[in-house]
Amino acid sequence: MSTRHLSLALLSLALGGFAIGTTEFMTMGLLEEIAAGINRSNATTGHIITAYAFGVVVGAPIIVSLGARLPKRELAIGLILALGVGNAITAMASGYLPVMVARFVAGLPHGAYFGVASLLAASLVRPEYKGRAVSSVMLGLSVATVVGVPASTALGQHLGWRSAYWVVLAITIVTAAMIFAFVPHSPANGDASLRGELSALKRPQVLFAVSAGMIGFGGLFAMYSYIAPLVTKVADQPSAWIPWFLLAFGVGSVLGSWLAGVLADWDVERSVLYGFAGTVVALVAFFFAAPHVVPAMILVFAVAVISSVVAINLQVRLMHAAGDAQMLGAALNHSALNVANGLGAWLGSVAIAAGYGYRASSLVGAALAVAGFAIFALGLAAQRRSARA
Repeated sequence: MSTRHLSLALLSLALGGFAIGTTEFMTMGLLEEIAAGINRSNATTGHIITAYAFGVVVGAPIIVSLGARLPKRELAIGLILALGVGNAITAMASGYLPVMVARFVAGLPHGAYFGVASLLAASLVRPEYKGRAVSSVMLGLSVATVVGVPASTALGQHLGWRSAYWVVLAITIVTAAMIFAFVPHSPANGDASLRGELSALKRPQVLFAVSAGMIGFGGLFAMYSYIAPLVTKVADQPSAWIPWFLLAFGVGSVLGSWLAGVLADWDVERSVLYGFAGTVVALVAFFFAAPHVVPAMILVFAVAVISSVVAINLQVRLMHAAGDAQMLGAALNHSALNVANGLGAWLGSVAIAAGYGYRASSLVGAALAVAGFAIFALGLAAQRRSARA
């Protein structure tokens, strides 16, 4: 494969990550508009973020396991188009419960797409470049936080929140066409089986890594799910500032995605541990800085950098730990991160509803990151004991 064709193939797969990142994070930026549209409070409307996350958690292992025998390029196309359909349903839904169901449906293909796309990307390059290929797919999600999320948030604020979801539908259609045109067809794996894919769930290191992601990454979402009211109610800024905070997060995510590849080549396990530790420090600092615009924005940037390092290194860790079920391993990372999404958003809402204020969500997040660090460290200790036995 020529360098140009390889670049277009990776770009096609990354564009799917861009669509997913846009639809996942723009909901947080449009939380107040959606809440007004469905006549619910911000805290209650935050549950639609949990619904999307639950769709990812349910969809990733089931779809990947059932689709293990399908040609990977065609499976990726089907999954990204399914994401588009879920966004169209969201745009047409009316009322709290229909919007929540629509977000659940939209979340179903999320993790499965990243699992398939990561394996496709890795298959296109030499073994020594597989980590970079996988990170290029994840980079699409990070770029979404720079371009897609701020742009769609601004669009939703001016043309109504539903317009943002229609734009995501259009992106998925373009993505499907590009994958078909530039990603080589790979034959179906006739030896794959549901039992073989799910066997990864019996591996202790897979379970440790997934658990660390489920709990620890919730630290990000406990705070970031409520970024809109944090800007308008805590920092006392107009809603026009929200896209700028989202942009800071997005730039941090892109930088973190690049840095994650470098750190993964150095030491995956230490990168995860240091990432969790850095998350704790940044979230505690955010609690004190939240009323002040510039320090708060800098810390949102820092949290994004650190979180991207954790997420991508957890994905590499899971793909290695899953053995032959690498596609499921990659998909499980996104299930774990979206359990964290739902858990963080929910625990944040509990603290807010209890009267502790929006700033308290960052302290909830710091506690979750501490737990993630502890779980991952226990997994490494268990691995060392097993190696010595």
